[in-house]
Order: sequence, then structure tokens, then C-alpha cells
Amino acid sequence: MTIPPAEAPVHALWDDLPATEPRAALTLDRDVEVCVVGAGLAGLTVAREAARAGMSVAVLEGRRIGWAASGCNLGSVLPGYGVPVNDLIARVGVAHARELWMLAEAGGDYIRETIAQDAPEIAMVPGALEVSTTDAGERLIRWLQIIGGEFGTEVEGWQIERVREALKTRRYFHALHFPRAFQIDSARYLRALAALAEEAGAQIFEGTPVVSIDAAGIRKRIVTPSANLRAAHIVLAGNVHIGTSAERLATTLMPVWRYGALTEPLGDLLHEAITYRGSVHDDDGIDHFRVVGDRLLWASPETTWENKPERFARAIRRRIATVFPQLAGVAIARTFASPFGQTVHGMPQIGELRQGLWVASGFGRQGLNTSAMAGRLIADGVVNGDDRWRLFSPFELVWAGGRAGRIAGQFADGLTRSRSAAAGALARWRERAAARELLREERRSARIAAAQARTARAAQHFDADRR
Repeated sequence: MTIPPAEAPVHALWDDLPATEPRAALTLDRDVEVCVVGAGLAGLTVAREAARAGMSVAVLEGRRIGWAASGCNLGSVLPGYGVPVNDLIARVGVAHARELWMLAEAGGDYIRETIAQDAPEIAMVPGALEVSTTDAGERLIRWLQIIGGEFGTEVEGWQIERVREALKTRRYFHALHFPRAFQIDSARYLRALAALAEEAGAQIFEGTPVVSIDAAGIRKRIVTPSANLRAAHIVLAGNVHIGTSAERLATTLMPVWRYGALTEPLGDLLHEAITYRGSVHDDDGIDHFRVVGDRLLWASPETTWENKPERFARAIRRRIATVFPQLAGVAIARTFASPFGQTVHGMPQIGELRQGLWVASGFGRQGLNTSAMAGRLIADGVVNGDDRWRLFSPFELVWAGGRAGRIAGQFADGLTRSRSAAAGALARWRERAAARELLREERRSARIAAAQARTARAAQHFDADRR
């Protein structure tokens, strides 16, 4: 097995953080109660909560904490999951879906409370908009009835006029507004979470890839290049790079790289185009963006094979100009890539695979709240025997199709984008046609009214002449 080198420290996408000293690798054999494989947001949350409960915890990270998706994203903390609510209900029913939804919201509350109590220097920017790229008025009503009525989430329906007042583009129609959603600098939160885990007693070892795992028996064995661990519980909290040490998990995740960019400062031009300060994502899952100061942070293209982020700068500029023509030609300050694992069913994988072997993975397109929720669920399962993780049992490990699955995934993404573009174009054509028809009707009514007025005047003159 090739041992990956330690990566450079994670930086915020829009504001470089000062470098930190790398944590030491594991060099001595240890015996702990909980071993967490992967130091991303989910793994660090498990480590923190288990350590707070008094358990001995070791976190093994092959590179640096949060080097992949956890430390390189737009920082959105949203209610719900990365699948449409109707699909979720169709899979598990309304009552089950409601419980899952409440867990997702509790994950957002965990992040909010953690920042408020232990990391108040991290800013939380409120609000998230899910915008429709077609005229979805009836669908909006159904969503509001389910999310706001059935699930009890604080949500508002925005009509077209209000959406276009906040986002100066004809591309968007209706929207769902989540006022309790918020955005954070995920890299800063990641650092704070690691420090809180260590403060609680967890040990984090960087540059320590796991070579193999023997999960049989009460005390499980974890082999690394320089030392071994024994643990009562192992938590697999890795992404697509978890490798052969957890091959069953790795093959259930389709690797996806989402590319994004941060523009140069845009000044008043940006604020004239976008007056909303929360995050914005469309209902097709294509664009996700938000304003950061006087810059625009935008994530859009995806591939199922890794590529250099700078190659997508021009594509992102074109996409920004497509949605906001007034921002055509913006300069890009930096590009980035966020690798994540996409599950076949679109939901995160959370639970106990066998006694003492746990999984927390598949958080692509889920929002940061789900990683916090998964961390707490698994820690509660380990510490207290809480079995609420069973709510995720319908979303088991499903093979992602290997190389053929990646090809199919790339094709499906292109098809989704094409269909979205066609549906959006048709919706805008219908809107223009309706506006033209309304204008014609108004002109027709005006002509009829004018003719009636002339007839009335003529009749008055005729009556006057007769008198």
C-alpha cells in the first residue's frame, strides 16, 4: 500500500489561516476504547463526544485534519439531506422521514451551540435559499406543507418577485428560505473542533494511514506503518480515500470532485447583483454560491475523476455570467476542489456494521449539519447504547459500481445539467410568452376602451345636435 504524504495545512477558502504545526504520527503501540479513522468533521465530533464521556480515544489521520471535503467547502449548515424530501418520504414514510429530518436539524444546533459556547470568534452568517430554476409554484406549496407543516422546520416560501429582488437574475423563480440555516468558515470550525477534542482528552495522530483492520473479537486490531492499536470500538469516518483498510466502505462511495472559485473583490457591482447574504443553491444541485465580503464564492462543476482546479476557472466564470450577466468577466482570485464520497442512495451512511465497528461516511451534498449529527449519534451509541442510528438502516452500504459507476455518474451529471438547462430555458420562454400575451391583452383592452370612449363621445355629440 502506498502511504500518502502529509498534506499542507488546511486554509480557509477566502481568508488564509496561519499555518499550524503538524501533529505527531503514531509511533508507539496503544490500547484505547475508541479508535476513529479519519479526522474530518464527523470523526472529530465522535472523538470529542466520546472523550467528553470519559472514554480513551485515538484519531488516526493519514494526512492532515480535514484535508479533503471537511476543510474545503462553502460552510453551509442546512436542514435536511441531499435528497429531495419527496424521495425521502417515498423511501421510508412520513413518520420515519420526520425523525430523520429532526436529527439533521439537531446536527445544525450542535454546530451552532459549539461555536456560541467554545468558538465565538467564528462568524455565523444566517440564512439559506433553495431556488427553483423553473416556475414551481405548486411544488413550493407542497414543500412548505411537508417541511414546515409535517416536519416543523422554520421555512418561508418566497415568490418570484422577492427572489428576483434579492438575486438580480431571470434564471430563478420561487424559493424556499431557511432563516435558521447558516454559513461558517469550515476550516476554522474544523480547527476549533480538533482543539476541543484534544481538550476533552482525545489524541489525534496525523500522517498515520491505516494499513489494515481486524474487526473480529472484542478487542479489535488496527495496523499502521509505525505502530499498532487495539480498541473496543472502531469508527470508520473516512471519505473516498479511506482505501484498502476499509475496502467494503470505499467501494460504496463514488468519488466526486466539486470545483469552485473565489472572485477578486467586486465592490458595488456584486452588491447590486446579489443583495442576499446567506447561501444560495438551486433545486437541481448544480450551483451553490454565497457572498463573502465583496467577493463571490461559487461552486458548480463536478467530475468523477480528479483534475486540476485551475482548469475550471474559465468554466466557473462562464457559469457566473450565465446566471448573472451583469457579473460577466469577473476575475478569479483562486480555485479549489472539494473531493467527497457520493452514495448510490444519496443519504449518509451511519451506523454499526458489526459489533464495535461503526461507519460515518457519505456526506457529499449533505451540509455540515449531517456530519455533526452522525458524530453525536455514533458517540451516543458507543457510550450509552443509544440505537437511534438504526433510523439510517434503510440506507445501507451499496456498491457504487467501480469504474463503470464513475462513468455513469459523470454521464448522469451531464444529463442533469442538460435537462436543467432545457427546463429552465423553457420556463423562461413561457414566462416571456405570458408577459407578451399580457401586454397584448392590455393593449387590446386599451384599444377597446378607447373605441368605446370614442363611441360614447360620438353618441353625446349626436344627442347634442338633435337637441
